[in-house]
Amino acid sequence: MNEQNTSSPKFFDPGILRKSAIVDSGFALENRRLPLPSIVELSTSGTCNRTCVFCPRSDPTYPDVEEFMPLGLTEKLSTQLAAVEFSGLVIFSGFVEPLLDKKLYEHVALFRNQLPTARIEIVTNGDVLNEERLGRLFTSGLSTLSISVYDGKEDADRFENMCRSVGLQDDQFVIRNRYLPQEQDFGITLTNRAGMMDNAEFKRPSLVEPLAKPCFYPGYSFVMDYLGDVLLCTHDWGKKMVVGNLYKQDFIEIWFSKLLMTIRHRLNDADRNFKPCNVCDVDGSLMGRKHAEAWAELKDSSNQAGPK
Repeated sequence: MNEQNTSSPKFFDPGILRKSAIVDSGFALENRRLPLPSIVELSTSGTCNRTCVFCPRSDPTYPDVEEFMPLGLTEKLSTQLAAVEFSGLVIFSGFVEPLLDKKLYEHVALFRNQLPTARIEIVTNGDVLNEERLGRLFTSGLSTLSISVYDGKEDADRFENMCRSVGLQDDQFVIRNRYLPQEQDFGITLTNRAGMMDNAEFKRPSLVEPLAKPCFYPGYSFVMDYLGDVLLCTHDWGKKMVVGNLYKQDFIEIWFSKLLMTIRHRLNDADRNFKPCNVCDVDGSLMGRKHAEAWAELKDSSNQAGPK
């Protein structure tokens, strides 16, 4: 087993800057007052075909469940997002390999039909990708495909050639080189996935004391898995904080719930003294500052108004 020094990371993913710009550009207010998410992230199944050493799935006890998100759940969410004129980013990623879902094309098409101005992206390891599937994804309404390459530069070149061969433009695909050596953090910005890397092959231990740093993730991202469970953030691989369920609640009800509002204010104030944030080592202030400022302003105005 490998041990990871939890000091500052050796690799900074340039994709963070790209995503940060997308988060800021997708900033919007409901009724000109309440911040909406810029990112809706979907983890559409419980399975992945890989167990990367720097992933919680390399822990032998991490569950692999071959169940997939029903189209009805996608239809409900996309309809409710359309009702608030969502035009941010819908991304199929999460804790799984999205392309293992045979209905992924239909999920993409549902969101495209309901949200004509939104960005729709997929993050994949590319293992089952071919030209026919690639073309079908974009015909269904995909905006950009991010391919995480784990096996070397030869594969990276092959995927780039595949994308070029079907006529994709530079802004329609991203090749992410995840095959770098351990000394370069494998080409990713490593975190302990909210305390889920204690027993992974490449260990990154849970923190003993909470970081005294703000985190903006719950202020700009809405993360839902294939069961309809809405999670605190995309780093919560252990589902230690489920903030709602779309089968039982509506999108707006969950997004503006008292629980999520309280969490946002605490994290904006650098208070991580609750699970799973108390063991998480992610720097959550790299994107979403516009949202954080909007939530803070909302809190301040509420305090100034006083009791009713």
